[in-house]
Amino acid sequence: MIDRYSRPAMKQVWSDENKYLKWLAVELAACEAWTAEGAIPDDDMAKLRGAEYNHTRMMEIYETTRHDVTAFLTSITESLGPEGRWLHLGLTSSDMLDTGLDLQLVEAGALLQTELDRAIAALGEKAVQHKDTLAMGRTHGVHAEPTTMGFRLALWWDELRRQKERLADAVESVRVGMISGAVGTHATVPPSVEERVCRELGLKVAKISNQVVQRDRYAHFMSTLALIAASLEKFATEIRALQRTEIHELEEPFGQGQTGSSSMPHKRNPELSERICGLARVIRGNANTALENVALWGERDISHSSAERIILPDSCLALDYILSTFSRIIEGLRVFPERMFENIESSRGLVFSQRVLLALVDKGLVREDAYEIVQANATRCWEEGLDFRDLLRADRRIGEHLSPPELDELFDYGYYTRYIDETFVRLGLVKQAAGKQKTATAGG
Repeated sequence: MIDRYSRPAMKQVWSDENKYLKWLAVELAACEAWTAEGAIPDDDMAKLRGAEYNHTRMMEIYETTRHDVTAFLTSITESLGPEGRWLHLGLTSSDMLDTGLDLQLVEAGALLQTELDRAIAALGEKAVQHKDTLAMGRTHGVHAEPTTMGFRLALWWDELRRQKERLADAVESVRVGMISGAVGTHATVPPSVEERVCRELGLKVAKISNQVVQRDRYAHFMSTLALIAASLEKFATEIRALQRTEIHELEEPFGQGQTGSSSMPHKRNPELSERICGLARVIRGNANTALENVALWGERDISHSSAERIILPDSCLALDYILSTFSRIIEGLRVFPERMFENIESSRGLVFSQRVLLALVDKGLVREDAYEIVQANATRCWEEGLDFRDLLRADRRIGEHLSPPELDELFDYGYYTRYIDETFVRLGLVKQAAGKQKTATAGG
């Protein structure tokens, strides 16, 4: 991942230094386990504990061997005495590679869980703040019926809570180690060594392996990252839409001195949200590669290896970045309630069409007849720019069934939000419902 989208802590997890330290930790844990088995003398183990890899020497050796594991091991044993022969005893490369990789994934997962918690907290706080901020609900991009901005944010909050559970499960799926030797049969390294190594490293034992940790685990992990990114893209897309000049109900934080265009000084673009959408697509594409890595030849091949060197770090870095970006957006989000109400009123009362329809049905009209009456007035509202409420008041067919007070009572925005409090209680965002209906009437 390029530096632009790499935050320091996650970048360190995927650094070569951390990777090789993980390899060394696996190798030394295996030596400790062999010592407990009585295979390695205590004096040799005491010397092995001070072993270090030499990165410069490793790269020099790699130019000849073209094998990073043998280069890594040789760079260590060159600085040791006879005790160096115990390194990698009975192991195959993937024992060290996959176990080390899983240690990195667990570290990366912990950082992602922290960032996810921050995003959830930001959404929860903003949702409660705007619980009663009336906003237009849109379906197909067209005015439907009113909702509240807080309700919309609470929906996102709940979705990220589900993603948090999925991430925890995905991290557990890769919290495994494997020290089982060539083709995984433990012929050269007993299960007891594997169990000791995993216990030492804080991993669970992969109960069965065939020289590699099975790639369905990584596909699960990557699919979960893609799911989280998909949610962030969904939220960011809505923010982008609501920041459009014609709507302008929301606005991303825009700092002092920030510019939105090299040529147009007035521009304030939703570029943070757009960045989230772009990187979410990268993560989603990487997840597909992880799925294709599940199928390997026989007990294993290395067709997965080259792809994983890219997709695993890049996806963790990208998701870490867009999670942080999303939290920053929500924490600094500008909300314009007055503009929201202007947009509600811009359709001149059309949002009340269903209430009128249901009221006419309740008065005894056949639904199809009631629908035709209401739709005819809605059509005039659309095409002639007239106020829907005034048209309904003037329609004698409606007057035969609904008195003026009964009709005016239907033009109450509070009707649409009367259960918002109960939903927030159900979610656990507030402790107790307000217990009274909030009203907002319009229509003159």
